[in-house]
Amino acid sequence: MARAQFQKGQKVWVECVGLWAQVERVIPVWAKGFDEPVRVTYDVGLGREFQAQELQLPEGESEKPLGNWRVMRARNKWQEPGDCAHHPYPGSYPVVVTDEADWGGWRVPGAEYDRLPEKIEFQARVIAAAPHMLDVMKELVETVAETPDDAPPEARRLAEMGASILRRIHNQPPRAGLMTEEAARPGQPSPDPQVA
Repeated sequence: MARAQFQKGQKVWVECVGLWAQVERVIPVWAKGFDEPVRVTYDVGLGREFQAQELQLPEGESEKPLGNWRVMRARNKWQEPGDCAHHPYPGSYPVVVTDEADWGGWRVPGAEYDRLPEKIEFQARVIAAAPHMLDVMKELVETVAETPDDAPPEARRLAEMGASILRRIHNQPPRAGLMTEEAARPGQPSPDPQVA
């Protein structure tokens, strides 16, 4: 089975040509009876498809702590492409992989995807972009923290919001079944009478 090693929009070095290019399309080749593509090639706008071993990442690109989260397409086994023509990509659904070996990540049940395909496609793109958004948020918080008196009021407000979000991300969540006051929805009673 083949696994995608690069994603659309990613900058890669094309060794045999000796130049930088951007992945324009990830092209999986499916075979009947297989759950995963048998081959994956990449269109980088140079007139032919390239295999993964012909491409390289920029130096330091693979050192990101969260890795390279990306949206991949999985074959829709429960519907034929003609039965789901209203989907953005008939015959497939998005899978966000968060591991270099294309394991783990986020998937959605088929019935839910069929009901709201545009919403699920949007969620997949947001989740895949989360590590990059996290980097931007950290940089904003650090930049404002260096010179808080010189930062515009709007930048300070955004940095405070970012710091609050970062604390929620990095702090241990409460035990299962308990919600904190911050996590409870406004106007909803807390499920635990001791948490108020």
